[in-house]
Amino acid sequence: MRVEIWSDIACPWCYVGKARFEKALEAFPHRDQVEVVHRSFELDPSRSKADAGPVLPMLAAKYGLSEDQAQAAEDNVGAQANAEGLEYRTRGRDHGNTFDMHRLLHFAKEHGRQDELVQILYRANFAEERSVFTEGDERLVELAVEAGLDAGLARKVLADPAAYADEVRADEREAAELGANGVPFFVLDRKYGVSGAQPAELFTQALTQAWGERSPLTLIQDDSAEACGPDGCAVPQA
Repeated sequence: MRVEIWSDIACPWCYVGKARFEKALEAFPHRDQVEVVHRSFELDPSRSKADAGPVLPMLAAKYGLSEDQAQAAEDNVGAQANAEGLEYRTRGRDHGNTFDMHRLLHFAKEHGRQDELVQILYRANFAEERSVFTEGDERLVELAVEAGLDAGLARKVLADPAAYADEVRADEREAAELGANGVPFFVLDRKYGVSGAQPAELFTQALTQAWGERSPLTLIQDDSAEACGPDGCAVPQA
């Protein structure tokens, strides 16, 4: 079974939702047969790469809040993150364009390190003092290396604005086609969708239901046809 997760590194509920989903997946009896794929979704795709700034003023302007109200909202998210065992800095974080991170995640997918890089980027953005938005490409290269990727190849990807750009845009178009207008958005076997950072219990229910409703394979064949198997290949009869 495949689970696709549309998310953005700038999205705190994606950070929390991933932890809740993984809690459900860890207890799922068929977890070793579940493939998890991370898909790209930018919360603010029109934002310039050079436009990075503090989170609180952005939240206040976007939602019509005072900065005190925005801080209270951050404190609430932080408390929920902490409840899932996640570190979360509720003071001093910044916010910016995540397109290069999504490009790097597609590169990581090709090398089998996508989930590792997703988690490292979340941690760097939400829990660490150093910025993932203002320190330039070398900060992202450093995080890619931590995820087990080659520094030179990661640097090459970031230096080429076209590298994996089409893959990011394709994910975003697909999200729109599936009706996802916010993240996190989980799609199970292209049959069920789960929107938001739901409780682990709901993810458990969704995994169980999707697993139980998988369609069995229908074989169309002539049993006399030759084939190869664990015991060798059939010998054609004269």
